[in-house]
Amino acid sequence: MTATTTQTAERTNPVVGTPYGSVRGRYENGIAVFRGIPYAAPPIGPRRFRPPVPPEPWTGVRDALAFGPTAPKPPYSEAFAKLLSDPVVPGDDCLNLNVWTPDPGPGARLPVMVWLHGGALTRGSSAVPVYDGHAFARDGVVLVSVNYRLGVEGYGLFPDAPANPGLRDQLAALRWVHESIAAFGGDPDRITLFGQSAGAISIGALLAAPQAQGLIRRAVLQSGPPEAFDRDKVRRMVRRMATRLKIPATAEAFAAVDRELLLRTQADVGRLSSPVLGGPTFGIVIDGDLVPRDPLEALVDGEAARGVDLMLGWTRDEYRLWLVPGGLHERVDRLGAVALAGAMARCHCGVEVPRGYRALHPAAGTAETVGQLVTDHLLRYPLHRLADARPGNSHVYEFAWPSNLPDLGSCHALELGFVFDTGDIPESAKLAGQGAPQDLADAMHGAWVRFAVDGDPGWRTWDDTHPVRIFGEGAPYVAHGPRDPEFALWAADAVAKETVDPAEDAPPVRSATELRSVVRRLRRTGDVRRSS
Repeated sequence: MTATTTQTAERTNPVVGTPYGSVRGRYENGIAVFRGIPYAAPPIGPRRFRPPVPPEPWTGVRDALAFGPTAPKPPYSEAFAKLLSDPVVPGDDCLNLNVWTPDPGPGARLPVMVWLHGGALTRGSSAVPVYDGHAFARDGVVLVSVNYRLGVEGYGLFPDAPANPGLRDQLAALRWVHESIAAFGGDPDRITLFGQSAGAISIGALLAAPQAQGLIRRAVLQSGPPEAFDRDKVRRMVRRMATRLKIPATAEAFAAVDRELLLRTQADVGRLSSPVLGGPTFGIVIDGDLVPRDPLEALVDGEAARGVDLMLGWTRDEYRLWLVPGGLHERVDRLGAVALAGAMARCHCGVEVPRGYRALHPAAGTAETVGQLVTDHLLRYPLHRLADARPGNSHVYEFAWPSNLPDLGSCHALELGFVFDTGDIPESAKLAGQGAPQDLADAMHGAWVRFAVDGDPGWRTWDDTHPVRIFGEGAPYVAHGPRDPEFALWAADAVAKETVDPAEDAPPVRSATELRSVVRRLRRTGDVRRSS
């Protein structure tokens, strides 16, 4: 074989060593891609419902040319499947990850981004085409995407098994990255963990976890706050499944059930659950070990992850993905006062709060009021608390570009095609419609890359003026206060309890969550008085 032939073969099939054996990838459009690398042993047999263990080492070179098996999961409903892609790759070896790198060699020392997908901890995978890492690698970042256990196998709560095995999978993957990524061209001291929805919730827990300290340099939480779920709610989900299956609510009994039957039962029991409406669900719980206390409280008033750079944000109309598919938006509108009462109970607030939201938006229907109220309470307010606790290390953004599809607005998950710069593929168009603006993708993707490089996405860190980067129609800009969720429920309450006489030059109030900053500003000039 000539030298030229050897170089061509190496260029076609890059080989990199890992602690467990060598893997062979391939070059795709100038980027070295390795798919389906195991970071833990298959979670089957006695390892099912148990914490992950290292994979068995292998000899020779293992092909890493295709996505590995995805974690067991039920399919999306027909209404959601029209908007969200969720491929299934069969097989047991589902604890695997993928790497995109522009320079697979130990001397490159490039920034690393590790992606944790969303999907309510019950669906999703690293094989979703929207999460293709080519654009990040093209721009000088080593991109890693991770599969982890989902649903009852990842987040079921049992008396005879440790809690949070799915979160423990993510920690095992993060450790693998820290130990292995230098060989792929990455810098283990510049790891940015980023994720959306359930992925962001997971990152919040990992940031606070004692075992993860020192593994994360930066983190991006997209549309998901640090939180721990109520143990009784998770346990109730397991018990309902056990009742349907006529088995004890133990890991041993669940492990003996056919997996397809288990998934069908999980889907049936959880079909009425919704981030807006609540209901039984799976989630990360306080376990006294990996999650010793509520992650948000640990990050707000503790020393966990001090010095870690944060980027936090949300979409303007998160709730529309949860309510519009399947016509739930219309049903909530028809329920009227009943739905509003449920939202008040979920947010632990009185009637003055939705009254405040409606005072600012008199034309809004019940579904919009419920959606924004619950989103503020469950998502924006916790992220705001985190930014307030870490002002010098936090950047805040809002995604405000509306989908080209009817009624979705700037819904949950819509920003992902822009962050990954994959808006030109059919899977992104399922949610965004045709004609998504490339200049917006350039702006968002570029901000995420800059953040991974040096912690500065391109706008000021959080302070008492509340700078929020708005990614919407037209050029991105920084605003001070729009959709600012600081004490969002207090702000809405203030609409009912305050009489506001703004000065001529006072900024307009566009939403309930803007009101606090406006009221505070007006109070300083004496333009607000409390009504009797």
